[in-house]
Amino acid sequence: METRVDFIENYPPYEPKKGEEYMSPEMLEHFKNKLLAWKDQLLEEANSTVSHLKADSSTPADPNDRASMEEEFALELRTRDRERKLIAKIDKSLKDIENGEYGYCKMSGEEIGLARMEARPTATLTVEMKRKQEIREKQGVA
Repeated sequence: METRVDFIENYPPYEPKKGEEYMSPEMLEHFKNKLLAWKDQLLEEANSTVSHLKADSSTPADPNDRASMEEEFALELRTRDRERKLIAKIDKSLKDIENGEYGYCKMSGEEIGLARMEARPTATLTVEMKRKQEIREKQGVA
């Protein structure tokens, strides 16, 4: 099974043309397609999990087997819950593309940068602002 990181690394990065402005229509189209493909993959995995849980729902007689199966199901459900939250972030990023806010920091308004957006297409903060946010959270200021 391909993980989130594998997906991002295997999706071809955008190659900007010389002199191309940041978040040009072509660049936005690239990220829109990347986000939609990622979302489709997550939804497909979620459907696969539902099918798997339904197919394997018989309860084994052996308590150890039952405990193992329940733990496996719990792990799958936690993973899918994280992916559900990720889908919400993807949807938010798609809205940001539509309203012209994609690729710009929500705190400073600065460009997040192509390399960071390729690595984390749902990023909403520059590396510097993210670092400051994490420091404030550790200090309990949030």
